[in-house]
Amino acid sequence: MHVIESGNVAAATGVKLARTQVIAAYPITPQTPLTEKLSEFVESGELPAEYIPVESEHSAMAVCIASSTAGARSFTATSANGLLYMNEQLHWAAGARLPIVMCVANRGVGAPWTVWNDHQDTISQRDLGWIQLYCADHQQIHDTVLKAFKLAETVSIPVMVCYDGYLLSHTYMPFDRPEQEEVDVFLPPFKPTRYLNPEEPRNFNTVTLPDVRPDIHGNMAPGYMEIRKTLHTDLRASLAEIETIDKGFEDIFGRGGEPFIETYRCDDAEFVAFCLGSLSYHLRDVVDAMREEGIKVGVMGLKVYRPFPDDAVKKALSDRKGVIVFEKALSYGNQGALYADVKSALYSCESRPFVQNHIVGLGGREIKTEHLYAALTESINNQAAFGDEPRWIGLKM
Repeated sequence: MHVIESGNVAAATGVKLARTQVIAAYPITPQTPLTEKLSEFVESGELPAEYIPVESEHSAMAVCIASSTAGARSFTATSANGLLYMNEQLHWAAGARLPIVMCVANRGVGAPWTVWNDHQDTISQRDLGWIQLYCADHQQIHDTVLKAFKLAETVSIPVMVCYDGYLLSHTYMPFDRPEQEEVDVFLPPFKPTRYLNPEEPRNFNTVTLPDVRPDIHGNMAPGYMEIRKTLHTDLRASLAEIETIDKGFEDIFGRGGEPFIETYRCDDAEFVAFCLGSLSYHLRDVVDAMREEGIKVGVMGLKVYRPFPDDAVKKALSDRKGVIVFEKALSYGNQGALYADVKSALYSCESRPFVQNHIVGLGGREIKTEHLYAALTESINNQAAFGDEPRWIGLKM
């Protein structure tokens, strides 16, 4: 069915079609309409789920941890400082290997207080052990929610579905909503292998000693360090699962084929603008204008940020002349986090493109097409002029 709705409703529709069993809800702009829509689905009987309003984001994640540990398909959503308030529980969810899915409508972080869009909230949480997926339009939001549940339950790692606040969360765009029967084929009911069960009492996530030790059966059990290595190893291995799930989704719904990087006019591109989220669609207008001038430039939007798809990035970028990274976040005291990751991925390549960094749109600062055009043009024409420091687009002082 063809639907025209907001990005938040696209996400909520995906959560409903996933037959989610537990929803923990706490309002925060610009995520609130998502959980409000889910409350309508539950109240109307369209979604037979437990809808649990809580007193804080910390409690929202605590509810998801409890319900997921009990074997229920669990979901919540948040933004900005709400995501940061969850921080302790986010680490717990990853360490406990719980397949929770959470949408984050990206928003700048206070102080100073802002309700507008950038990516500082999720980028600052990139080292939690969660998988992070980024969306560029409403169809991707809807589809990525469904893929996220499949992925989380396959690899037993929680997943964030990230999309731009207001630019996507509140705007109306068309998307195709599949039939429930099709979704049920792609995403069968959740069948956990380990969960709290009164018939088989057990402890979960008790205090773990630094070293390995025998368990109650006398078998050697991993210590804290081994558990952390396993999470890291499984995160890296989840890249293969992302490809498999994307292929399975494409076979059923006809959408997919670019699991890691969405490309635009890149087949012969000598220069590539590289970014996350809806910015990749904004940059398409710039690329079209530069193509008319005979400049071979394209856009790539990264869809999977954690685990970082090094091999896909190297394959996509290593034979270009230049990569210009635009991002709406900063690793304070260093440079753009995405920029650093791209450079790291390309470091081992025998022949590397030049890589430059532009910081844009922090706190909702307007990103003008003319500014993107000027920045991309200057980067291409002055390839070695800027060094390793990020350049700031749209500063007024």
